[in-house]
Amino acid sequence: MNALASTAEEPPARIALIGVPTDIGAGTRGTGMGPDALRVARLGEAIAQLAGPVLDLGNLAGPANPQRPRDGGGFRHLDECVQWNQGVHDAVHAQLQAGRMPVMLGGDHSLAIGSISAVARHCRAAGKQLRVVWLDAHADFNTASISPTGNIHGMPVACLCGHGPAELTGLAGHVPALAPADIRQIGIRSVDEEEKRMVNELGVEVFDMRFIDETGMRATLQQALRGLEDPGIHLHLSFDVDFLDPEIAPGTGTTVRGGPTYREAQLCMEMIADTGRLGSLDIVELNPALDVRNQTAGLVVDLVESLFGKSTLVRNRGT
Repeated sequence: MNALASTAEEPPARIALIGVPTDIGAGTRGTGMGPDALRVARLGEAIAQLAGPVLDLGNLAGPANPQRPRDGGGFRHLDECVQWNQGVHDAVHAQLQAGRMPVMLGGDHSLAIGSISAVARHCRAAGKQLRVVWLDAHADFNTASISPTGNIHGMPVACLCGHGPAELTGLAGHVPALAPADIRQIGIRSVDEEEKRMVNELGVEVFDMRFIDETGMRATLQQALRGLEDPGIHLHLSFDVDFLDPEIAPGTGTTVRGGPTYREAQLCMEMIADTGRLGSLDIVELNPALDVRNQTAGLVVDLVESLFGKSTLVRNRGT
């Protein structure tokens, strides 16, 4: 554990990095190295330059990946996923209680069950409304009965909405942890047929790549972020690296062509920053084993800088 860019005269850290080095919910090994790849790319130092001292809590510990096939219930590694997500939940909740913004460094996207459950618990106790922005190529709304793989990184949104095993759906102390109306999914372009049916039936608001192509990223974000003027809203961003086009971000195990460009992604982050409501963050599915000289980690750090207020604007927005 260490504080980055801090001195005795500076205020205490208000942002905490929580590394979660596992690929327990994924089908491709390697995301367990994601937290340290982000540290090598100097994520903490970059945030500290923009937002003040950052506390790096190091990496959580949990069970190894047994690399088993799916079990009789249709899941791969359910027990291990529960253990990792309980650890994430406890760590994220503790930082929120301490008044810090938790930044969860994955690891695969199944870990968002633990992080968002903790945020939901915190918001319920604080009387705040939770809004989740989910940047991803995938809807992640599979269940064991419809998943083609049993990999839990394809199920976190379903679990958070109450559709999954009780060990995961109940982490927030309330089922569901959040309602489908609390979620905005952006960049979606790969959805299984049964998953698509569930998303439509439950009314998750999805801004897929066709919507972005037809409308533009600016109009998309304006619609997705509508209502965030209310100071009682806590915004959680869950950022899956495969949200980005693989031409610029090859270091992830579930690439899907046709994602946002560098500038579209930058605009997305800048507009989220403009809301002033960001209260917690996941960065997941970075796989250094598939990257080229850590370029994807460097790109992620660049985008997170925009998320914390670094802007390319050189003119007054009112002109």
